[in-house]
Amino acid sequence: QVQLVESGGALVQPGSSLRLSCEASGFDPGYIMDYFAIGWFRQAPGKEREGVSCIANNHDLIWYADSVKGRFTISRDNAKNVVYLEMSNLSPDDTAVYYCAADLSFSASRCNSPGKGMEHWGKGTLVTVSL
Repeated sequence: QVQLVESGGALVQPGSSLRLSCEASGFDPGYIMDYFAIGWFRQAPGKEREGVSCIANNHDLIWYADSVKGRFTISRDNAKNVVYLEMSNLSPDDTAVYYCAADLSFSASRCNSPGKGMEHWGKGTLVTVSL
């Protein structure tokens, strides 16, 4: 069973930068990190979970929500089994629990959604942007 562990969440001030990490482990025999598309999703208090960014297994396909384009960058290091989300110019609207999710297929439409159908999920890391 693939396990995903997010880290890097913190309380920061508006305008700050932060890097989230999603570390994967527990792959079934014959599977490696390279096979999986990874997505970052977030859920703000009282709101539905939404897609933030996704990256295909081969790095060629990347999707960003309009709200984070130009501010967030997703990347992956398959050798380290880690996917990163670099976040800059954070605003209070970015306050949320950030989750990473993995699936064997990449789908921009699924990323642009609450993420139903993504096969594996982490437990999340809290990002709070406040003065």
